Amino acid sequence: MNSLSSSPTPSISPSMSLSATLRVSSFLRHNLFLAPSRASALRRNVSHLRFLSSSPSRRTVHHPVKARRGGGQEDDGGLGNGSLTAVVKDGTGDGRDGRVLPFELHKEAMDSYMAYALSVLLGRALPDVRDGLKPVHRRILYAMHELGLSSRKPFKKCARVVGEVLGKFHPHGDNAVYDSMVRMAQDFSLRFPLIQGHGNFGSIDADPPAAMRYTECRLEALTEAILLADLEQDTVDFVPNFDSSQKEPSLLPARLPTLLLNGSSGIAVGMATNIPPHNLGELVDVLCALIHNPEASLQELLEYMPGPDFPTGGLIMGNLGILAAYRTGRGRIVVRGKADIELLDSKTKRSAVIIKEIPYQTNKSSLVEKIAELVENKTLEGINDIRDESDRSGMRVVIELKRGADPSIVLNNLYRLTALQSSFNCNMVGILDGQPKQMGLKELLQAFLEFRCSVVERRARYKLSQAQDRRHIVEGIVVGLDNLDRVIDIIKEAKGNAAASAGLKEEFNLSDKQAEAVLDINLRRLNLLERKKFVDESASLMEQISKLTELLSSRKNILQLIEQEALELKNKFSSPRRSILDDSDGGQLEDIDVIPNEEMLLAFSEKGYVKRMKPSTFNLQNRGTIGKSVGKLRVNDAMSDFIVCRSHDHVLYFSDRGIVYSAYAYKIPESSRTAAGTPLIQIISLSEGERITSIVPVTEFAEDQFLVMLTVNGYIKKVSLNYFSAIRSTGIIAIQLVPGDELKWVRCCTNDDLVAMASQNGMVILSSCDIIRALSRNTRGAIAMRLKEGDKMASMDIIPAPRHTDLDKAAEDSISYDKGGSGPWLLFVSENGYGKRVPLSSFKKSPLNRVGLIGYKFSSEDRLAAVFVVGFSLTEDGESDEQVVLVSQSGTVNRIKVRDISIQSRYARGVILMRLEHAGKIQSASLISASAEEAAELLPGMQSEEATTNAGTAEGISMSS
Repeated sequence: MNSLSSSPTPSISPSMSLSATLRVSSFLRHNLFLAPSRASALRRNVSHLRFLSSSPSRRTVHHPVKARRGGGQEDDGGLGNGSLTAVVKDGTGDGRDGRVLPFELHKEAMDSYMAYALSVLLGRALPDVRDGLKPVHRRILYAMHELGLSSRKPFKKCARVVGEVLGKFHPHGDNAVYDSMVRMAQDFSLRFPLIQGHGNFGSIDADPPAAMRYTECRLEALTEAILLADLEQDTVDFVPNFDSSQKEPSLLPARLPTLLLNGSSGIAVGMATNIPPHNLGELVDVLCALIHNPEASLQELLEYMPGPDFPTGGLIMGNLGILAAYRTGRGRIVVRGKADIELLDSKTKRSAVIIKEIPYQTNKSSLVEKIAELVENKTLEGINDIRDESDRSGMRVVIELKRGADPSIVLNNLYRLTALQSSFNCNMVGILDGQPKQMGLKELLQAFLEFRCSVVERRARYKLSQAQDRRHIVEGIVVGLDNLDRVIDIIKEAKGNAAASAGLKEEFNLSDKQAEAVLDINLRRLNLLERKKFVDESASLMEQISKLTELLSSRKNILQLIEQEALELKNKFSSPRRSILDDSDGGQLEDIDVIPNEEMLLAFSEKGYVKRMKPSTFNLQNRGTIGKSVGKLRVNDAMSDFIVCRSHDHVLYFSDRGIVYSAYAYKIPESSRTAAGTPLIQIISLSEGERITSIVPVTEFAEDQFLVMLTVNGYIKKVSLNYFSAIRSTGIIAIQLVPGDELKWVRCCTNDDLVAMASQNGMVILSSCDIIRALSRNTRGAIAMRLKEGDKMASMDIIPAPRHTDLDKAAEDSISYDKGGSGPWLLFVSENGYGKRVPLSSFKKSPLNRVGLIGYKFSSEDRLAAVFVVGFSLTEDGESDEQVVLVSQSGTVNRIKVRDISIQSRYARGVILMRLEHAGKIQSASLISASAEEAAELLPGMQSEEATTNAGTAEGISMSS
């Protein structure tokens, strides 16, 4: 033993320390949520381990313990690696050593660390579910209550309160106490502040508060009504403070679930809590709903309290995170700042984004700095200047935009790249029955109701006891006043107070308290009026006792009283909701949210290549010119279609097999005019050998819109546009085709529109869309035109309802073919580059399945390429300001004003639109509309109206690449 005690203390290797730490962490991670019995057992074990060295048989003097690793000369008792031997000297001076206590290091470290973890969990970091407060907050409010700092009293220095808390209840640092007090006074931190501050208590820019010697505080009226009322009526237990010199409440008798009212956040050992604040009025409503219906579902509770209400306002995006948090206690809530768009200058059309609210717990100054940094790095474009104009009236951050910048796109980029949109991760963990527990909304409310019922019951029992004691004394006083003369005689005859008290008890059968009360009556209260007051007081006490007894007899009565008190608080302290709930989406920003909805040109080739270009790529040219090349094409490839749309449009791709595919227009990569383009098969899932024959851009899937489909063999049908709003990636069936037929043309229309169809031989049918029966997708349709042998359909176009007139009454001999004639006209384009305009009144409406009228008389080597209805957009002189874009098979593009194309009869040959000596035939023709100003100034660029009509050739787009 002597050798053991004199041996040097061995050092602990780093590997052993790491091993012990890992085992502690693993144990803590799996065993942190302890049952009350296990937690108490752990406390007993820890206490036992700490005092194992003391001998129960005799008094010993403790000296420092020397330890060494087990093994060596002495048997370690099978403890194995990691055990230590503790040697305790008895200090008797006779040379004998005390007991040797072997124990394992990792067990001691684990038990000690668990004791520390429980201390942090229960006494520092996590709030109690019942009153919603952490110990430091509870002690601050109780200390202010003891100092008399009510909402009606003058302010007192915060240093005085901090000293009171430190000296009596909270033996920690003064900064921790003062920081907690400051947060309870900040209206941007708590939805309903508990302390009323006077002075600098910090700002939303994370400015620090003034020192505690400068600031002053007092309690809010809401704090007194919700947390401190009934504190002296035995509603909660009081426990000794840290030095057992005074007592402090273990809880505050909260009248509302403060944990949900103001929320809470804290980081403990192995767990954390983060609970959002809520609106007081909605919280009272949901509490009353649960009182009336304890079996209410979560959906029913959400009708009364739909979500959190943050003190800084903002927009709560979606409800999926709220549902998850309220159901399981854990969820992710997306919060956006509230921003408006203001027009700064109407002449230059410069606008600005005004930020008025930011997400909860967001630093405004850091947000402004982040935006400035993104603008400087050119990550965020379209911003010219940023200013913080916030003052006492409210928040106002002005973000001036550059001329031409889209405010909605800039705002969406702010949401995506900055803290203007952030997530509040709910983790609703609180202390319940002495252990941390994660709970949902209903479980939290039920736990509070149980606590509130116990508080009301204890308060009622306390009042009942006080009323019964007082009534007992009042009854004795009334007996004494009824026998006043005899009472005076007994007092006069008595030798002392004890004798007088004994005489009164014997004479009138009074108790000790009643006799003392009679002896304490002043002479001035012996009149009849005072007797009546005591009688009335007795009756009032009897009524009060009856009510309290009735209250305690039924839990239903207690719940009714809880509801009544909660409604009184709602009527006095409720305020409107600050955070707005937005159920449109979950706050997830897609690519479409940050891409400007600009006009674009889409060019398609026969071999299935597509590219997106800006409208300014092609300048306006005159009729009969060669044109500008659309770019390099691959060998044996040719242009097929050329359309104008917007970035956010849904582009519907119809194939020759009657299958339709869908993709956003911005999905097509933007490229220059000379680029070859991107294969369509990289954008949509085409089958082998499948060709795209018609492309329709759709801005909105309206209920009154239809798609008219026309096949090469002359079958036509009408389908509601809504059927194509949700198209899977592999495509869906648009039309059922017979063998040998192909879907070639698809256009948007309404029932009031007219449809113009033309064959390759120049035959035209003008019919109403209303007579075309609306069918489902998987049908073939009806015959549109009786085609002669060898003839096929060549084109189709739609005449909008506001533009067409009663064509049945028009006479062919009254038509004027001069330039002054008013539209609309049918614009014919032949494959050899010829074209003309024919007045629409030259054609009469006819039913389907007819031969049609001659619209163009071709030579033997020519045939029809496209037909358009023009004259919808007119200039001041009555002429069309539309333009037609012609694309040859070699890829040459020519853009011509429609007004330069002459108006001729149905039998005329037309004029040359595009010279094709070395360019083959016309492959594609597209109609666009430009403003009169741009047409007059001949500025570059193209702008489309509501719809753009496109025509492809009979060959379509081949997918062989």
